[in-house]
Amino acid sequence: MSAPLEIVILAAGQGKRMYSDMPKVLHGLAGKPLLGHVLDTARVLKPTAIHVVYGHGGEQVRAAFPQADINWTHQTEQKGTGHAVAQAMPQVTDQATVLVLYGDVPLIRPQTLQELLSAAGNGIALLTAELDHPGPYGRILRNASGRVIRIVESKDASPEEAKVREVNTGFLAAPAGKLKKWLAGLKNHNAQGEYYLTDIISMAVAEKVTIVTHAPGDIAEILGVNSKPELAQVERMHQKQQAEKLMQQGVTLRDPARLDVRGELTCGRDVVIDVNVIFEGKVSLGDRVQVGPNNVIRDSTVGDGTVIHPNCVIEQTDIGADCRIGPFARLRPETKLAAHVHVGNFVEVKKSEVAEGSKMNHLSYIGDTTVGRNVNIGAGTITCNYDGANKHRTVIGDNVFVGSNTALVAPVTVGANATIGAGSVITNQAPAGELTLSRAPQVTKPGWKRPAKKE
Repeated sequence: MSAPLEIVILAAGQGKRMYSDMPKVLHGLAGKPLLGHVLDTARVLKPTAIHVVYGHGGEQVRAAFPQADINWTHQTEQKGTGHAVAQAMPQVTDQATVLVLYGDVPLIRPQTLQELLSAAGNGIALLTAELDHPGPYGRILRNASGRVIRIVESKDASPEEAKVREVNTGFLAAPAGKLKKWLAGLKNHNAQGEYYLTDIISMAVAEKVTIVTHAPGDIAEILGVNSKPELAQVERMHQKQQAEKLMQQGVTLRDPARLDVRGELTCGRDVVIDVNVIFEGKVSLGDRVQVGPNNVIRDSTVGDGTVIHPNCVIEQTDIGADCRIGPFARLRPETKLAAHVHVGNFVEVKKSEVAEGSKMNHLSYIGDTTVGRNVNIGAGTITCNYDGANKHRTVIGDNVFVGSNTALVAPVTVGANATIGAGSVITNQAPAGELTLSRAPQVTKPGWKRPAKKE
């Protein structure tokens, strides 16, 4: 029977080069904190426990992740990676396999980590990579037969050791009981004056513990975030991965480099997405949906065959099949549009249900409203849903025609098949099947002239 898995995530770093009051691991990548990505990956592996070692901005970090499946360990002083892992180890069972992850390395894939764990067996598995420019990474040192004998950090490396291109990424799997013993024996006799996690390798070699290495499928998986430029670089890599997945599923992207998926996007067949579209939260697009440029769509569903024209903002909305939205439309939370609805330019809909075939094509505000089937709402129409203290509802029946520039003062009901004359202010019920209008008499004043400027 395999050993239980416990994951330790190091997330105590301050991130000085971020030049921010926010803890580094809370900076956003694709709409989610860096640490959130790592936690999601950890959960895919189904460990028996997840331990997060936190430090700078600790209360902010804990508050951002209230989930009960996290064991929190506070590292009051940052004394290196070995010291950080040691803080969590009292909570780890001796029989477990420990997997060490990093809260600022968000693109590591579950598949890569599973392969690393499989390679570890009863020994240690290191995730290593070959880099043309190893820079600050620790170097993997091997003997003449190719076996790993130790890891030297870049600041402690000799000129010859610094030439080694195989680097330590920091990801490590090891048996918990032995790891506890090795961590207790760490010394800080190095350039940084820190307790390095990597120093356990030479201890393991001395005890003839098997050490294996495994490489990630993509170098992007090992990239950490220590500055805003690095955050931007990792963001683009993540978005490139999302774009490639969508295209492999059959989605047409007019420019894969100009797409942002900040959440979960699912698409049907023959979906076309133009440039500069942002998807946030959980979004579902049906078959043959077309999304024009410069749209923001958040936590919404879009039915088959619907076209979203450019420059719309859509949030928490359910859109039916074969609708036409925009350009420049805003659909606010709790809006539900049935099939064949048209919401045109500069129209805002909020907390409303619109039945099949209804149209509001220009310059309107529809809030807290129930709209029936085949209703035509003229340009400039607004539902006055707020009296300064409370919200009220407007009900518009089937086949109603609302003339342009109408104000419907809620609470009010317009009966089925009614017509509202243009320029009306409707404050009482408009009867079904009748013409209702409210206008002041038109007056002409013969001979009236506009005022002229005085000389």
